[in-house]
Amino acid sequence: METSLSFQAVREDILRCRLCEKRFGFEPHPVVFGNEKAPIVQISQAPSRHVHITRRPFDDASGRTLRGVWYRITDEFFYDPDRFFLTSMGHCYPGKAPGGGDRQPPRVCARTWMHRELATVQNEMYVIIGSLAAGFFFPGQPFPDLVFRDQRLGGKPAFVLPHPSPLNSRWFAQYPLFLERRIVAIRRAVHATLGMDTPFSSLS
Repeated sequence: METSLSFQAVREDILRCRLCEKRFGFEPHPVVFGNEKAPIVQISQAPSRHVHITRRPFDDASGRTLRGVWYRITDEFFYDPDRFFLTSMGHCYPGKAPGGGDRQPPRVCARTWMHRELATVQNEMYVIIGSLAAGFFFPGQPFPDLVFRDQRLGGKPAFVLPHPSPLNSRWFAQYPLFLERRIVAIRRAVHATLGMDTPFSSLS
């Protein structure tokens, strides 16, 4: 009961957070999804502009690749709050960078919330997406090494993924074994943790 109350309190505090409103120049919309007993905690960098509007994590082209191509699970599985807890280093869309792409989320968000947030969940494994999130949890380690080796976080299995954005095509070209082999092993771990006996062969 105490964990549940703590989880709800932290979640409500995150959704009310306005630490970065002056920095952004627009009203922040914190995004966090899932229940405290979801077996998989997925941590990424920050919501996209589209997610800022829909408040639905990975509700964009990157999310379609992540769910349908990499995980090979349905939207219903991914957006089941009892299966996935979805959060990010920055809970809010940080705005566009001057040179294109999105800004990096302010560090104050992860420093303020991440450890408090993760202390309230009772997951079985972690999926960490992108170099920013990977560097927070595994500082000083080369990103490719983190991707291609199984990790542990808080004594639990952890898998590091590159971001599934189309803008990341150079990384995939440089490390073709990720799409050829590594994601297959990570997919199996995701399916096993979700209790899926047979992977989905096709998705609508």
